[in-house]
Amino acid sequence: MNWYSLQNPDTADSPSLLIYKDRVLANVQKMITIAGGVERLYVHVKTNKIPEVVKLLLAAGISKFKCATIAEAEMVCMTGGKHLVIAHQLVGPKIERLLNLRKKYPNVFIASLIDDLETAQKTNTTFEKSNLKAEVFIDINNGMNRSGHKLNSSILDFYRYISKLSNINLCGLHVYDGHLRDSDFEERKSKINDGFQSVASLTVAIEASGLPKPKVIAGGTPAFTSHALRESIFCSPGTCVLWDWGYGDALTEQPFEYAAVVLTRVISKPTQGIVSIDLGHKAIASENPIDKRVRFLNLADYELLSQSEEHGVLKVSNWESIKVGDVLYGVPYHVCPTVNLYEEAYCIENGVITDTWQVLARRRRIEV
Repeated sequence: MNWYSLQNPDTADSPSLLIYKDRVLANVQKMITIAGGVERLYVHVKTNKIPEVVKLLLAAGISKFKCATIAEAEMVCMTGGKHLVIAHQLVGPKIERLLNLRKKYPNVFIASLIDDLETAQKTNTTFEKSNLKAEVFIDINNGMNRSGHKLNSSILDFYRYISKLSNINLCGLHVYDGHLRDSDFEERKSKINDGFQSVASLTVAIEASGLPKPKVIAGGTPAFTSHALRESIFCSPGTCVLWDWGYGDALTEQPFEYAAVVLTRVISKPTQGIVSIDLGHKAIASENPIDKRVRFLNLADYELLSQSEEHGVLKVSNWESIKVGDVLYGVPYHVCPTVNLYEEAYCIENGVITDTWQVLARRRRIEV
């Protein structure tokens, strides 16, 4: 039997998300090995959003996490995590929500990102009213141009100013270079190293100005194997816990294995050479072109022609041998937003569904 096949597929509805526990555990151990231990890891939970997966990470000795939303942060707190960074600059009502999360979990280190002076001042004022200090990292833009303060002549003065705010505790720097995804590892590493030189210079300048040495959290999954070579840097991979087809093909030096699969069924054979499956936009991440959405493990020589909300249409070469009701197992091209489409996932052990896990942090709000 193939590793992904269920012994009794009739126990799984479709479309559904399958997570293979033994493969998750194997990926976690590989991640720890690459980092040289658990101490340097801030594992990003945006990929899985599942309390049971966070529990597996905690059981492996991983104690620090990165989150994309307040709901993800709350999920980590609920699961027993004691140290996390929300990798966003929080604005509007989210500043108050961050404060309320801190009040609800006073013994958990919860930080957020800052790259804007006015946001820093609002955060400082909000926390001052409750006589608390906000933990923050300065978000650095070193080329991705998605967020962060540019590495320009004003960055050191900005860092100094933030460090003097009465109700902010400035912890260090956050650097995400997710735009560097070259398939050739040496080429990717060279670009990552070039882009990191200015960050290294900034850390030296910060210390020279009399401030404490900043903690630096750098990279995501594409840069993980490069930043792991820097002993003083904290790494924040996330996708590698579940892995996907996109990174699997692009990041060939990384040893992770698929641990999440979507199960779908053939629901119609409308005309010769064409089958329809119940894998539409609502069941697989569809932000990429049609040829980069799903890779089926038990189907050869096919083409995904189209998708609508609940349907996927495939052109197949073995139309005669395919039956309505047949099960297909597919690896997502992008697993993170695919997981976010499901309210729950089946936990698979030895080809059997052993549990149903809630994808709790897909919600924008849990309680806080």
